[in-house]
Amino acid sequence: MRSPSKRFKKCLEKVEKNKSYSLKEAVDILKGFPVAKFDETVDLACSLNIDPKQSEQLVRGTTVLPHGTGKTVRVCAFCKGEDVNKAKDAGADFVGSAELIEKVKKGWLEFDKACSSAEMMRDVAQLGKVLGPRGMMPSPKAGTVGEDIGRIVKELKSGKVQFKTDKTANIHAAVAKVSFSAQDICENASSLLKAIISARPASVKGRYIKNVTISTTMGPGLKLDTARLNA
Repeated sequence: MRSPSKRFKKCLEKVEKNKSYSLKEAVDILKGFPVAKFDETVDLACSLNIDPKQSEQLVRGTTVLPHGTGKTVRVCAFCKGEDVNKAKDAGADFVGSAELIEKVKKGWLEFDKACSSAEMMRDVAQLGKVLGPRGMMPSPKAGTVGEDIGRIVKELKSGKVQFKTDKTANIHAAVAKVSFSAQDICENASSLLKAIISARPASVKGRYIKNVTISTTMGPGLKLDTARLNA
């Protein structure tokens, strides 16, 4: 096993073992870690008290982070007619219909997010095997399919994130960059946590959120106090 780096050890010195922090406390500590050679991503990991084998307890949804993710998002919009100009005006990087679908079917995937107008979804459905496994398939549930393609593109470009529980009932999502202000990181993380709480399945009894950890790409995780979240 690879031994921890000197930088990681210095980060670890700032974290109290077995302590649960408020979101603000945790972010302040993350901001005080030794600076890495690149702008690290701030990640949030939630462990939920659900049964991932039960379809009615699947937790998924979207939220628009108020300060974006800090990443440049390349958006591919499947649409035609008047929606083409609406998508382009909203900032879509790639816009098209049948010819764009064929291009993706042949293996072209030079984009980060995909969306579709409602009228195009019947044709876009044939990309399920290509985009589905990558978590990029447009879906009404994910808010990436609709009548207002311009609004959808704007949300994706500005920092709309999707979340979904994995096979172990966990959710992992990037919420910011370390270079963001502490307040912006807190507001982004709060936005995601509120969305996860709002997506609580009706069949879940008792405590919903088991654990929440916030961390940077190269740093240790800090446990958050879940008492207020479960309240």
